This record gives sequence, C-alpha cells and structure tokens, in this order.
Amino acid sequence: MKQLERLLFLQGSRCFFCGETIPTGEASIEHLVATSNGGAKDDENCVVCCKAVNTALGHLSVKAKLLAVLNHRGGFACPMPVESIASSTEKTNDDRVAIVVADLHKRGSARPRRVTTLKNTMNAAFQMSLSEVELEALLAQLLANGYVVVEDTKVSYALPAPSA
Repeated sequence: MKQLERLLFLQGSRCFFCGETIPTGEASIEHLVATSNGGAKDDENCVVCCKAVNTALGHLSVKAKLLAVLNHRGGFACPMPVESIASSTEKTNDDRVAIVVADLHKRGSARPRRVTTLKNTMNAAFQMSLSEVELEALLAQLLANGYVVVEDTKVSYALPAPSA
C-alpha cells in the first residue's frame, strides 16, 4: 500500500488541517517538517491534506504552519473550499463536454491520438477527479455527438467550431 493511500485510510479520507473529506484526486502528502528543511519522508512526519492546503503551507517551518492553523481560531478553512472542488464533479455531461471540447481546441494539432491518452487529458481538465465510469460516459457523449471517432485505439476529431 502506498504512503498516500495508507495515510488517507488512517485519517478517514479527511484533510489533517481542515477535517473536510478530500475529493478523489485532491489528496497530497504534507510533510510537517518540510523535506527542504530536513524533514523525513516517513509517516511520523507526514499527513494528508488537499492540494490547496499543501500549496499554501509549502515550505513553511513547523512554527509557521502551526501559526497558520491557530490564526483560524479553531476553524481552519481550506484555501480552496470543498464546494469549488466538488463543483468540477457535479457538472452535467453537457458542461463537461463543453469543457473538454474547449480544451481540445486549445491543443490544436497536439490533441491526443489514443483513447487512453484522451481519457487522461479529459481527466486532467477536471483535476483528475473523474472516475473511470465518468470518463467512459464522457467519452460516450463525445462519440454520440460526433466530436470524436474511435477506430480500435486511435482517435480522430470532428470538433464543432469554437464558441466565441
């Protein structure tokens, strides 16, 4: 079992700092004593928090991290509220298709050419928060709309004109 999975299990899939449930794909390991400050990579020095908290705390000293938590007076607030993270998973398929199509337009000739790469690209547009079932449904919607054509494992595109 990987350290991230183990720590997530031990913490009940909750952020160490704010106590909120961490959405799939948003968990990261926070070193209480930053490795750049000599901290170990073992479980005694590591906790799981959401990526936003990890980024905010960065390479701060333990004292500075503790002060940041204490400054919230017992109600540490995640810098990226759970509603913001969850909103990416609550979008309708039409919203998701529009986001993926816009992302594919931006990629121009660098669009994914294989189904597995396309799924990874689509998931990246949603901060890696989509399940395999959601990815399959999104791909099926793209196929149904005629925006992508899949032959074996190869993908070609017939995207609609970009919206202004």
